[in-house]
Amino acid sequence: MGASTVRANWGSPSIGDVMNLLVVEDDDAIGQLLESGLRANGYRVTWHRLGADAARAAQEQAFDLILLDLGLPDRDGVALCRDLRMLLPTAVIVMLTARRDEMDVVAGLESGADDYLTKPFGLVELLARVRAHLRRTGPASPTRAEPMVLGTLVVDVAARACTLGGQPVPLRAKELDLLARLARDAGDAVTRESLMSDVWDENWFGSTKTLDVHIASLRRRLSEVADVVGADPPVISTLRGYGYRLERSAA
Repeated sequence: MGASTVRANWGSPSIGDVMNLLVVEDDDAIGQLLESGLRANGYRVTWHRLGADAARAAQEQAFDLILLDLGLPDRDGVALCRDLRMLLPTAVIVMLTARRDEMDVVAGLESGADDYLTKPFGLVELLARVRAHLRRTGPASPTRAEPMVLGTLVVDVAARACTLGGQPVPLRAKELDLLARLARDAGDAVTRESLMSDVWDENWFGSTKTLDVHIASLRRRLSEVADVVGADPPVISTLRGYGYRLERSAA
C-alpha cells in the first residue's frame, strides 16, 4: 500500500489515552503516517521496520496493542505473530495485510491475532478499530459472575477458563468472550450485530469476517477437546443472514 492510497484524516486527539502501541511496518511512508497519526491521538508509539526488532522490543516492554504488517522483509509475519502472542499474551494484535486469500487471514488469526485489516484501508477505519479494541475488556457482566454450565460445558468468565467434560479447553481471549456471550443466551439466536457489539465494540464498523473466523476456531477447539473426552462437541449453529446459536441440547 503506497502512501498515496492513505487518507491522513485522524480526527481529534483522544483525551486521556496512555496506551502503549507497537507498530511493525517496513514501508517508511506508511510507518511514518501510522506513527504520527497514532501519536496525534494520544497513544505512545514504538515503530519497528523489522520483525527481529519488534520481537526484541516485546521482550523489553509491554504493549497494549500491536499493529503487525504480515509482509515483512526479514520474517514471516504469521510466525512473528505467534511469537508476539507468547511474549505478550494480553496484548491486542491487529494484522495489516495485503493478502486477500482467506487462508492467510485464518492462519494469522490462528497464530494469535485478534483482528485484521486488508490493505488498502483508511486511517479513520484503523483508528476506530484501535479505539474499539482498547475499550473492550470482554463481555463479562456482574449479573453473570457465576460460571455458566451447559451439560459438561463450563464457561467461567471470572476465572477466564472453560472446560468440557472436566478437560480444559485452550481458548484465546476473544474466543472465550465469544463463547460466553453465546452461552449467556444458549438456545437462542444471537445476531451478528449483537456479537460484534458485545464481544468487540458497540461502535464497530467495517468487515465482520473476524467473527466468522473466531467462530470456526472456537468450533475446532471445542471439537478437539470433545474427541479427547469422548463426547459430542457443543454445537454452534450458523443462522445465515442473522447470526449464531449455541445449542442447549448438544452441550
